[in-house]
Amino acid sequence: MLGRRDYAPEEIAAAKSAVAAELAVYLRLVTSGAVPSADFEALYFNNMVIVLDRYFVHRVRPVAGKDGNPLNEVELIVDALIGNGGVFRGIKVIKYVPENSVLGIKVGDRIRLNAADFDKLSQAFFADLQSKFS
Repeated sequence: MLGRRDYAPEEIAAAKSAVAAELAVYLRLVTSGAVPSADFEALYFNNMVIVLDRYFVHRVRPVAGKDGNPLNEVELIVDALIGNGGVFRGIKVIKYVPENSVLGIKVGDRIRLNAADFDKLSQAFFADLQSKFS
């Protein structure tokens, strides 16, 4: 597929709804008394970032930008999870500054997201996506 410069509001809404449903299922599990281990939580939400990214994987850099915005933060997290053994690394084209990012992950940190991290990141991701790609 070619790079995308925009997404229909329906595409964004469908992805947002699917991601919210996944988070809601996890939160229902926790509030029902189940206590997932920290390892399970990290594995689950690390994988959910990959899911989040996949919906919009063809977004183009000229629209997404080169700063450390939430769209690029998700890209960098997914890169770390898929291609660097879960250890965060930067890439030259993105000017990532941990202090200005959503989660504050630093180069060299191991990615271990929890429910609150994912919720915060996904909300920022969708807000940035809607402002730039719709």
